[in-house]
Amino acid sequence: MREGQRFAKLLSSRRIFQGKIVTLDVDQLIEPSGLKVEREVIRHPGAAVVLAVTDNDNVVLVRQYRHGAGELLLEAPAGTLDPGETPEEAACRELAEETGYFPHRIKKLMDFYPSPGILAERMHLFLATELESRIASLDEDESLEVVEMTKNDVLKLSFGKEIKDAKTIIALSYLYSHPTLI
Repeated sequence: MREGQRFAKLLSSRRIFQGKIVTLDVDQLIEPSGLKVEREVIRHPGAAVVLAVTDNDNVVLVRQYRHGAGELLLEAPAGTLDPGETPEEAACRELAEETGYFPHRIKKLMDFYPSPGILAERMHLFLATELESRIASLDEDESLEVVEMTKNDVLKLSFGKEIKDAKTIIALSYLYSHPTLI
């Protein structure tokens, strides 16, 4: 590492793909070691993840097919931030759309990067409580099942078997490491 240089220096960035949600850039950098490198970076607007808990202490999850994984996954409700939307607003919107629950209390727990080697997406994890039951309004391209489980049953789920989704592993790990959270 060069003295005083802790981060890579961006020399140039070239957009090679512009999608509906993500872009793919090829960045030329000089690493702190002085090495010139090329990095491919998927840029994403960010997402909100919700650890939703009902008044009777059930955790609300969703089961849905994920094409990228080629599997049906059990996940914490989540979704991409819309332009101009705060992470908290996105968390409330996504929870209501996917599960029919609207949170009257929402608390930010943490931010994290799901795959920082290639993905510039920041995920925002929220705890949602005091849930009001409403009618779900899924996006036209969404098909999912709402799954409610007791906290004890959720904490018995096996990471890597029943739960393979990184954001859900992080959300449930937070719950596991903070047992008095709910």
